[in-house]
Amino acid sequence: MLANGLRTAALMAALITLFALLGQALGGETGLLVAFGVAVLMNLGSYWFSDRIVLTMYRGREVGPAEAPELYAMVDRLRQRAGLPMPKVYLVPSAQPNAFATGRNPEHAAVAFTEGILRALPADELEGVTAHELAHIKHRDILTSTIAATVASAITILARFAIFVPAGGRDNNGGGLQALLMLILAPIAAMLIQMAISRAREYEADRGGAEISGNPNGLANALLRLEAAAERVPAEANPSTAHLFIVNPLAGRMAGIASLFRTHPPTEERVARLRALAAGR
Repeated sequence: MLANGLRTAALMAALITLFALLGQALGGETGLLVAFGVAVLMNLGSYWFSDRIVLTMYRGREVGPAEAPELYAMVDRLRQRAGLPMPKVYLVPSAQPNAFATGRNPEHAAVAFTEGILRALPADELEGVTAHELAHIKHRDILTSTIAATVASAITILARFAIFVPAGGRDNNGGGLQALLMLILAPIAAMLIQMAISRAREYEADRGGAEISGNPNGLANALLRLEAAAERVPAEANPSTAHLFIVNPLAGRMAGIASLFRTHPPTEERVARLRALAAGR
């Protein structure tokens, strides 16, 4: 747990440093301050409104104990084990089995389930998925991923402006070549760091979810079933929000250097770690 936390902190620091360096390169100290101001404003907006945006995007419908008694009772039971306030529960009209958590903090959180996941998973596997999402809420991963995505987007925006900044407006020499390198390399580096943060938080949510549910194998079996379904059942998903789901709704086999751009760790590795937890290793 500590290693994953330190890794996330180091990656976040690298992402923010890259953003600051890009701002400074574009406009010296003024550029750095402007970049910092933009980041703060974007993060505040994302912090307050990202949950409403994503739930609206996926046409989520809030349900209570009257509309979904078994689902609501299961979430309530597991959130008590996790020591969390009761999150809002949403249903998403999608045939692909999947789930995600959102919200700015544990007091303003929501867990969303697709209609497909309620049909596809047995009770013990659905509990594992729910516990995984509650672990994200407990670890405040939604805020971490929102900040990472926001800063990465801001880097991309700044890099696109680099080509229009005169060479004299920068502290270093290099002119158009420097701008071109910024334009190409900065967004790639930002995306790599953002994806690494996302993968680290998924591993930690798997571990936390296994603790909450008390059944690592239930979550492991669910991951295998969900990944197979994601490759078979198409989803109307936005790539910018794919990292929120327990498995990537836009699933595809990624190998070699392409695996660096994965939002989620390889499912076989996640399953292997969960099996090890179940065996007491």
